Amino acid sequence: MSKGLRTWLKFNAVGLLGVGIQLAVLALLKAWLGFQYLTATVIAVEAAVLHNFAWHERWTWIERTKTARRGLSGRLFRFHVANGIVSICGNLGLMWLLVSHLGANYLAANAVAISVCSLINFWASDRLVF
Repeated sequence: MSKGLRTWLKFNAVGLLGVGIQLAVLALLKAWLGFQYLTATVIAVEAAVLHNFAWHERWTWIERTKTARRGLSGRLFRFHVANGIVSICGNLGLMWLLVSHLGANYLAANAVAISVCSLINFWASDRLVF
């Protein structure tokens, strides 16, 4: 198996865990605590972004990060700028479209938004962050 494919598979494994975190936080905030769905989406995405960064740092791109003596804060900043902005803007835009205008269920709409943002996030993580 090539190194690139292995990294892609790790990225997706972490992403699946992040999806679980994001959907759980979204459901908790929206259904149980009564948050407005877009506000809940921003908080849920941020929870997933922080979760995913920690795993990508320690597992997905470990061969790159273990030799880096410094730079954790820089990578976290770049991850937020790249993946965070793509995820938050992509999720908000798609959630607004799918829920407000097309009447989709907010959890199903969020799963669609996560899938759409995934490819851009992998490229940004691989090329710009780690």
